[in-house]
Order: sequence, then C-alpha cells, then structure tokens
Amino acid sequence: MENPLHLKSVNHISLVCRSVEKSIDFYQNVLGFFSIVRPGSFDFDGAWLFNYGIGIHLLKSEDPDNMPKITQINPKDNHISFQCESMAIVERKLREMEIEYVKSRVEEGGIYVDQLFFHDPDGSMIEICNCDVLPVIPLAGDANIRSCSSVNCNFQQQQQQQIPSAVQL
Repeated sequence: MENPLHLKSVNHISLVCRSVEKSIDFYQNVLGFFSIVRPGSFDFDGAWLFNYGIGIHLLKSEDPDNMPKITQINPKDNHISFQCESMAIVERKLREMEIEYVKSRVEEGGIYVDQLFFHDPDGSMIEICNCDVLPVIPLAGDANIRSCSSVNCNFQQQQQQQIPSAVQL
C-alpha cells in the first residue's frame, strides 16, 4: 500500500469547547488524559492534553453561546473511539460518574464488539469499545490480516519492513 504523504500516525484532534476548564476536567478525570505544554505564542484560549499515543487540543469557542446544543446520543454521529481493557469496568465507572451513555453491540462472523457512546461537555461523541477483537481485513491489494491492536499492527509493520519488497505480496 502506498503512503503518498509519508504519514506516520495521527498526532491530535482539535475540539472547540465552551469552557476549556470543564473540558480539561472531563478529558482528565473521565478519559485519563494529562495536560501537556502548549505553545505560549497562541493568541487564543485553549489547552493540550495527551495519552494513548494521541493528543487532544481544546480550543475555546469564539462564540460559546452559539455552539450547537448537546443532542441525543447517536452512535452514527462523528466520534472518536477508544479501546478499553474491560467494557464492564467502563460501564460501571460511567454509571458511578452519572454519565449518560448508549450501549451497542456489533456482530461480524461470530465476533462481538461491544460499544458505549457518550458525550463530552460540549456534545462531542466519545465511543469506548473492545474493537481490538475485530480483525482489520483490507478490501484489496494487501493480503495481510491485522488486528485493531496497535501493538499487533506495529509488530506486523516492523516485520513487513524487514522483508524485501520483492517478497511481499
């Protein structure tokens, strides 16, 4: 598979928020992110957080009163997804924190993926899943089957890099 832009990974997502402080609290205390240094040259309010190999950049809305209102939880809406170690623990913690969520289950070939969807303070959708049980199977051109687990993907990528290109399928 080609990598025309020579990309390495996802670096961060940016989220516009009504209150940087409320969003920091949510991303730290619910999702386990930690604050990192943000360049002081920015002339707008915001914060940078990091964990799980990805950054979240919070940007204070220029017009917080006109941001879209939080609506019902819709699993088919834009969202960011995190894999977890235990769906039961996540569900119990969400109940303890009194965070409203929607539960879903997807089945593919006898493999079950459990999903929990909920909103951050500004209505951005969050998914927690056990998606790593579902193999990543390319549609065409690449015969390698990959797991969603980044450990497995990284290991397989390293193996592919060690194999001369003439041997790869």
